[in-house]
Amino acid sequence: MDIEVMDPDSGGKPPEGGVSAASRHEAKSSRRGKAKRRGKRRDAAANLRLGKALEPASAPRPQNTKPDAPVRKRKRRRSKSSAAGTPQAVAAAAGQPADAAVSSPQAAGTVSAPTGKSPRHRRKKNRGGRGLQGRPLAPAKAVPSFAKSPNGAGAASVMPAREQRPRDPDASGLGARPERPQFVDDLYAALDLGTNNCRLLIAQPTRPGQFRVVDAFSRIVRLGEGLGTSRRLSQDAMDRAVEALRICAAKLANRPIRRKRLIATEACRSAENGEEFLARVTAETGLELEIINRETEARLAVSGCSSLVGREARSVVLFDIGGGSSEIAVIRIDDNRSSRLANHITHWTSLPVGVVTLSERHGGRDVTPDVFAAMVAEVEGMLAEFDCPPLGPEHRHGAEDFHLIGTSGTVTTLAGVHLDLPRYDRRKVDGLWLSDEEVTAMQAKLLSWDFAGRASNPCIGPDRADLVLAGCAILEAIRRRWPSPRMRVADRGLREGLLTDMMADDGVWRRVRSRHHGGHRHSDWSDEAGARR
Repeated sequence: MDIEVMDPDSGGKPPEGGVSAASRHEAKSSRRGKAKRRGKRRDAAANLRLGKALEPASAPRPQNTKPDAPVRKRKRRRSKSSAAGTPQAVAAAAGQPADAAVSSPQAAGTVSAPTGKSPRHRRKKNRGGRGLQGRPLAPAKAVPSFAKSPNGAGAASVMPAREQRPRDPDASGLGARPERPQFVDDLYAALDLGTNNCRLLIAQPTRPGQFRVVDAFSRIVRLGEGLGTSRRLSQDAMDRAVEALRICAAKLANRPIRRKRLIATEACRSAENGEEFLARVTAETGLELEIINRETEARLAVSGCSSLVGREARSVVLFDIGGGSSEIAVIRIDDNRSSRLANHITHWTSLPVGVVTLSERHGGRDVTPDVFAAMVAEVEGMLAEFDCPPLGPEHRHGAEDFHLIGTSGTVTTLAGVHLDLPRYDRRKVDGLWLSDEEVTAMQAKLLSWDFAGRASNPCIGPDRADLVLAGCAILEAIRRRWPSPRMRVADRGLREGLLTDMMADDGVWRRVRSRHHGGHRHSDWSDEAGARR
């Protein structure tokens, strides 16, 4: 705290509790020479606070022995300050005469606040109203009648100028920040209406070759129920599918989808009333589904599992056991790897048999070893017509460069039973390696259970209890055609393939590489199980 001393030669009577402005001007205080605050000196508030108690206006004006720098310097500072900071403006705001703001010749041009508190207290009090830049508050305005507070105090809250501007209605949308790459927040959707399931994925691209799932839906609808005998979709099956598609339509409507693809597979492809059913779906849900051919289905299955193929692999047989058909793709990889695994498909086939059709023909509830053998023999006969060069040991470079990849509910069920999971957990199943002996043991275990035993297993449940052994029969036929010491489980399929192809076509990962990695090329052949979901 600075102690100020009155000048005995000032000639004026000092006010109570203060000193004259002249003595304050002549004093050589260490604080006087410090930087001003927005064009005002630190001693300005004290000068004006003592304005009425200083010398009378009729007193002779003392002559300054050094009339050069100080006065001109203060005039220059006064000219830089705003009009709101002049003594006249402050006095007018306080309801005083304009000449009362100037207390002495030395105090001319100084600014004060009409308050009796110390300048430091005033600065602390008004600091909250100055904003981040420390600008002085504008003079108080008349309070409108509608702005008075409920308690009658009449205090109006002044909104900053930036809050008074109307808000952009699209400020929270994807287009609010045009400088950001649009693909960063883009959402892609893929829907797969199969013979047994209705599945939906909504995802956002992340690292090269991968994406993050935002929303998902899956329901067993059994659209192909009875299709093998009547060649038509039943009314109950179509009703179940339409109900599931309504849920999918609601999910799609609630999100800003950049691009989507909705497909239907074998059930609608082979049914006589498949087109009529899709017209009903469009009329009742607004979704327009396309029926894809078998070749497209095989390529999508490969695209969805591309990240599970390690760099050491040279030959892979990838199969997708569906409800009404089973797609098989033979993949040969040379040294010139493509960013899309589907480009390395050399042979493919689509068997007109799936878990639903095979179980309906042979019975899925009470499956004996003889019934199981009959199902395997039927699938082997279909595979015999598939013209594909053998992939035996003599055609391989080693034991580690060839394996099977299975993407279906059959192989994921086997993996869950093998792990003895209390409930199915995709994170532990997707990407799991099973040896040939482990697959054989799991199939024998399921065959030894009756229908109630299979239904009580948490990884099977009652919805799949009559289908799982038909899937095991198809898997056994594939294993006999292409023996392999190991098999990898993929809990992914057509939806992931659809998303991968759409994102790759839009070049989202290429733009991510150029933005975050300086154009460094990253391979899509990452070996991270479950990284996509």
